Amino acid sequence: MQLSRYLTPELVELNLDSLVNLDFSEEMSAQRVVRETKGRVVGALVDLLDRSGKVRNSRRLFRDLYNREKKATTGIGGGVALPHIRTVQVKEFVIAFARSEKGLEFEALDGKPVDIFFPMAAPPYDDTFYLRVYKSLADMLRFENTIQELRNAGDPHEIIRIIRSFE
Repeated sequence: MQLSRYLTPELVELNLDSLVNLDFSEEMSAQRVVRETKGRVVGALVDLLDRSGKVRNSRRLFRDLYNREKKATTGIGGGVALPHIRTVQVKEFVIAFARSEKGLEFEALDGKPVDIFFPMAAPPYDDTFYLRVYKSLADMLRFENTIQELRNAGDPHEIIRIIRSFE
C-alpha cells in the first residue's frame, strides 16, 4: 500500500497545538474539558483534511467524524490516534498527518495524551481499500522507533519519507 502517494506536504501539520484553542472556562467540569478538547482536535483535523480539496462539506465531515468518535475512540494508545470515517462528505480517499508537541486529550484506550494523528476519510463504497489503508498504518505504527521518528521529524517531507520507507 503506497500511503505516501496520498499524503502531500500540505496535508502534514507539525504544530497541531497552534490550531487547537484550549482556553476553557475554569467552571467547566473535567469531563466537559475532555469533550471540548476532543471536539476542537477533530475540528482542526477536518480543517487539515479540507486542504486536500477532496472534502465536499467540512461542517458535515466534522459532524460525521465527531459522532464516530463518540461511539468509540480512535485513540489506539501509545500516543497515536487514527480518526477515520467512511462518509459521502469526501469525493475520494484522503489522509493527513498531524503532530502535537505536548500531546492532547483524545480519550485514548490507554488514557494517555495523543501526539500523533492520522485522520482519514473515504467514500462509503470503498471498504476494501479503506481497510487496506488502515491495516498498513497499523502495521507501520506497531514499531516504537517509527513513532519516535514521526515525533522527531523536522518537516513535512521527512514525514512522507518515513511513511514511504514502509511501502
